[in-house]
Amino acid sequence: MSHVVFRRILPAAIGALCLVAAPALAQNRDVTVTNATSTAMIEFYASNTGTNDWEEDILGEDVLEIGESVLVTVDDGTGYCMFDFRATFSDGASATKTDVNVCEVSEFDFTD
Repeated sequence: MSHVVFRRILPAAIGALCLVAAPALAQNRDVTVTNATSTAMIEFYASNTGTNDWEEDILGEDVLEIGESVLVTVDDGTGYCMFDFRATFSDGASATKTDVNVCEVSEFDFTD
């Protein structure tokens, strides 16, 4: 008799666990990055705080002109929410912001 109960409870317990874990993994990581500086942004990087590598330039060959924005899904597949952002500008300057919670922030501005 206990085997029958176990077979009915186990699938329900696993299903409930998946419902609790799924929101953490499926959180929105869309961030609108705005160039609110006085110089064109030529590179943008986002790497989770658990790495020492800036990964790839998200802008690629695109340039984010003064006042322009781009919607970026910041998700490297690790489940991390905490990311460091780095931008390089056409005048050679760069800016870094650490510990950006992309699961909570939907907009991020680089400013002078």
